[in-house]
Amino acid sequence: MLPDINKIKGIHPGAILKREIKKRGLKNKDLALMVDEHAQTISAIIKEKRSVNPKLSIRLGKQLGTEEDYFMLLQASYDVKKAYLETSNKRIPNLKLIRKAIFWDTDFDKIDWLKNRRAIIKRIFERGNDIEIREMLNFYGTADVKHEIRNIGSSYLDSFSKNVAKYLS
Repeated sequence: MLPDINKIKGIHPGAILKREIKKRGLKNKDLALMVDEHAQTISAIIKEKRSVNPKLSIRLGKQLGTEEDYFMLLQASYDVKKAYLETSNKRIPNLKLIRKAIFWDTDFDKIDWLKNRRAIIKRIFERGNDIEIREMLNFYGTADVKHEIRNIGSSYLDSFSKNVAKYLS
């Protein structure tokens, strides 16, 4: 069963295909034969080096028991996310002032500093040093940081409260 498209928007269709092939115990060339496509094309899509076209989306949908536009919608969603990141992620803080280790659980170079501001502010106030906290205040602005902090909730490290009191009081 393929995942609900609304839960995976922005993910390359190749990642979903790769997971589905593995789940069904198939090989790339098995799927290629099933959908009458070159194995190299399926392999390139799985490696996220190639896009799904409408005709292939229809054939994949039929073979994998889903809507015919499922993979095309995934492709469009991925393309929109990619374009958004290329245009909106230009505004970033001074990354030389922020340790990558604070964001150990994510790819530091792919952080969307605007979209994920609340989680970033929380992480910096929990684990950041003086320089990092001041950079977040400069980047987002004190008013925006205060607004985001009001919406963070109650699950955070003790250092978070101490830093909020120190830098925002």
